Amino acid sequence: FYYFVRSCLEKILLQCILQSRTLSGADAINALRPFYFAVHPDFFGQHPKEREVNENSLKRLNGYLENLQKPGFRSFKPTQLTFYVREREPNSSNVQESFSASGFRAVSFTLHTRDLLSTVLDILNSCSLSTEHVQSLNANSQPHKEAKSAVNRPIKWDKTYYSFTGFKDPEEELEQAQRVETTLLSWLDYNEASAVKKLKKSLPLRKELERLKIELSHELQLSDIRWQRSWGIAHRCSQLHSLGRLVQQRPEILENVKGRTVVFTDRSGMSAAGHVMLGTMDVHHHWTKIFERLPNYYKLQKRLLLLEDRISQLLGGIQVIYIEELQPLLTLEEYFDLLNSFYNKLRDSRLPFHPRSLRGLQMILESDRYAPSLHEFGHFMIPTICDPAALQWFIFAKAQEARENLKRKEEMMITEKELINTSTEKFSLDRLYKEPSVSSAQMIDCCKRLLEESLPYLQGMHLCVSHFYSVLQDGDLCIPWNWK
Repeated sequence: FYYFVRSCLEKILLQCILQSRTLSGADAINALRPFYFAVHPDFFGQHPKEREVNENSLKRLNGYLENLQKPGFRSFKPTQLTFYVREREPNSSNVQESFSASGFRAVSFTLHTRDLLSTVLDILNSCSLSTEHVQSLNANSQPHKEAKSAVNRPIKWDKTYYSFTGFKDPEEELEQAQRVETTLLSWLDYNEASAVKKLKKSLPLRKELERLKIELSHELQLSDIRWQRSWGIAHRCSQLHSLGRLVQQRPEILENVKGRTVVFTDRSGMSAAGHVMLGTMDVHHHWTKIFERLPNYYKLQKRLLLLEDRISQLLGGIQVIYIEELQPLLTLEEYFDLLNSFYNKLRDSRLPFHPRSLRGLQMILESDRYAPSLHEFGHFMIPTICDPAALQWFIFAKAQEARENLKRKEEMMITEKELINTSTEKFSLDRLYKEPSVSSAQMIDCCKRLLEESLPYLQGMHLCVSHFYSVLQDGDLCIPWNWK
């Protein structure tokens, strides 16, 4: 009778609460609009590293929200997420202009709620975004803290009840889950089976992808085939099949691509690095036009190289370079305009750099910065709008440090490669790689600490060093470089 009364009371109370505070999936999306506006990858076009982090985190967040809406969902697995949030200008009233051109901050938080309303509020509060509009969606709800407690614990039983019956106290379980920090061993233990299952399922597609890549590279005499984003294996195979069909239909127009690298990306054209870009959303007609225009692109590329040499001469022989991993994916036309604007500014300022005084140094041009800086790898990061006099002073002041960083870069690259090979061999990994947003110093630190561990879970796996934990759709294991 005691248990019967308890069950009835819990059901009645829970039903009343849910009726008063239900938040639909559509309401949740509307409530999270300020959040999506602050973190959406499309707003991070000039920041490829941050864009990729936000893309992966949004995928995991959407999966968490979908699970919450499934009938009978009871799984309790805290999910840690990291987002780069665009900063608001302090005195901006226009929503479209309320974020600065390049400012953003990293925000990490852990989701452990079991209902949509609590989850939405946690996300907004973690990112320091207003929650007033959420309260208007749910005017009849109880305060957030009480509501969460009521849903998780419809009736608060005395601690002696759990001691006497042996049942688990859900409040203590919740507090323990919040206290426990995810460790590499515990995460691998929990996710290994899922990763192995996905990896085995993807193996035939991986072989098919490798076959298609080799065949097309040989047939078109390509230098390489790459992808801008971490699309799944099935998606990549589909893209190569599409290129293969185009080769069959129009073999004559593909002569122009010999010796080049083809990159599947968001738009078609030629990249600043001289690679042929094929937009994954474009049809064969667009791809055909790109291949037909390649001779004109090659002419523009020669003019671009000449422009880089002229800038180098004006800056004492410093080399102008373009680094795909660190710079946004620009088209050849966009990069030419960037260089041309910077060259005209330098030419008019007539800076007194001694010829060849800065030979051996490197610089990259950036359109979204306001002050010059020196990268840990030794290259200068120069804004196109930088004041020429300030630029001259900065380069002179940092020249020696830049040379030392360049020398250290070579040593670091060798160390990183050796540690990757050693780690791959020790753990019998099929592949060990990192995301572009992970620096060499971070990768070295990660591998050194991995080599001190015993990790039988990793045999035959694909391991990606990232900024968060995740199992990709094809079975790759993602771990943060600073894992505990």
